[in-house]
Amino acid sequence: MSGVIKRRQFIRATLAATASIGVSKIASATYRGEECVEALVIGSGFGGAVAALRLGEAGIKTIVLERGRRWPITAAGNTFSTYQNPDGRSTWLSPTTVIFNQVPIDIYTGVLDVKVGDGIIAYRGAGVGGGSLVYNAVSYQPTKELFYQVFPRSIKYEELDKVYYPRVRSVLKPSPIPDDILKTDYYLASRILLEQAAKAGLKARKLDVAVDWDIVRQEIAGKKVPSAIAGQAYYGLNSGAKNSLDRNYLSRAEATKKVEIRPLHVVNTIEEYHAGRYRVTCNQIDERGVVLAKKSFICRYLFLAAGSIGTTELLLRAKHNGTLGRLNNQVGKLWGTNGDGISAIVTSNQTNATLGGPASVVIEDFDNPIAPLVIEQLPFPIVPQGVLAPLSLAIAKPEGYLTYNTSTQSANLFWPKDSANNQKITQANQYTYQRLNQANGTTFGAPLDFSATAHPLGGATMGAVCNTYGKVHGYSNLFVVDGSLIPGSTACTNPSLTIAALAERCMDRFLNKKLPESMEWE
Repeated sequence: MSGVIKRRQFIRATLAATASIGVSKIASATYRGEECVEALVIGSGFGGAVAALRLGEAGIKTIVLERGRRWPITAAGNTFSTYQNPDGRSTWLSPTTVIFNQVPIDIYTGVLDVKVGDGIIAYRGAGVGGGSLVYNAVSYQPTKELFYQVFPRSIKYEELDKVYYPRVRSVLKPSPIPDDILKTDYYLASRILLEQAAKAGLKARKLDVAVDWDIVRQEIAGKKVPSAIAGQAYYGLNSGAKNSLDRNYLSRAEATKKVEIRPLHVVNTIEEYHAGRYRVTCNQIDERGVVLAKKSFICRYLFLAAGSIGTTELLLRAKHNGTLGRLNNQVGKLWGTNGDGISAIVTSNQTNATLGGPASVVIEDFDNPIAPLVIEQLPFPIVPQGVLAPLSLAIAKPEGYLTYNTSTQSANLFWPKDSANNQKITQANQYTYQRLNQANGTTFGAPLDFSATAHPLGGATMGAVCNTYGKVHGYSNLFVVDGSLIPGSTACTNPSLTIAALAERCMDRFLNKKLPESMEWE
């Protein structure tokens, strides 16, 4: 019944605002050779997947433009590249791999992309499912206290806690690692981190992970290709153990018969057309990156979900070219790394730290006297025996920014790695790791490394470029629903769950609010 109500409310509001043209004509006709659709979503990661499903459920004709290809899991277990034999499937249109041991590969539309900035390297996913193809599947909810160190009080944490976080979990189905799997040799590193935390008097626990643990059991039994147990998270899991977005949110969106996903469509420009409509142009490419066709779309409702780097770059280009001339000067600002940092801990014992993924356990040092942080055990394929390489997350201030480079027609990324707050995060990490080392007789194997992030956030943030429901200031029918909406941090957690929860909140607002004719939502 609620879906019917949402659909009726949406149609009433839309017809009132577009009486002169008619939504049905927009949905079915072409305009001067351009394809027209009610709603267009750019990107298929956590924000775009949520938007696509909720639009489809409401009966709204929607096209999703995704730059990457589809990655269906094959029965042979060879969908993705592996660390041992990397090829073009590993990396987005690059002659070399971009993480771990960098080796030559064929140029191909692979799953992992990198943005090299000044002071930071940012990793991001490419493909139907976005970052969910290459992330560690952690579904981690921040505490209320830490949430409000980042987000405005106008976002009710209780609403997220009772409605939107559970809604996302109901689709992704995350769960903690079962004890029988944790006890295997593959997850030795996770057990070691739990033991070391207990000796140091630090709180540690299992994480909720969007993984089908029965498939992991099949890997252990030799019935599925070793993927999760082999730590192959960052290029995709060939066993199909990861509950990536293409297998839940996006497949459900397509099942509504109202949503069409167009892979290998690289968006170039967005512009205000007229009467609150938008034109989007893109290149349709093949799997080698060769342009096959140039396409144009006209839509009434435009949802930007190309990720922190992608969405911000599109907005910066539109502002520079005057196609969205009312964008304010906050576009590109308030960017951050989520406080990502890597350490190396020498234990002098066997660790199996290259195995046992995705991430499964976390140390929560929220009482750290310098700054709160968490430490997660991740599988790293280049870590030798006797070493752990945990990932730490903290509250990075949104001190980074992106600017538009007219010569390359792309965004440049800047991060003040030596800022006072980043030095504070470094000191907080040193404090926690020293507690671990002193209690366990371990040592640092390498300096703390904050030179890269897998969690880029910001650039089109709430309160600056958008309101808290993602509506872009000064524009009707234009929304940001991805990590670019978030000011630099998700408060000591992996961002995916919070991005999706905020996107669910944005879509509820979009579908339930009876819109005035002006379509303004300030």
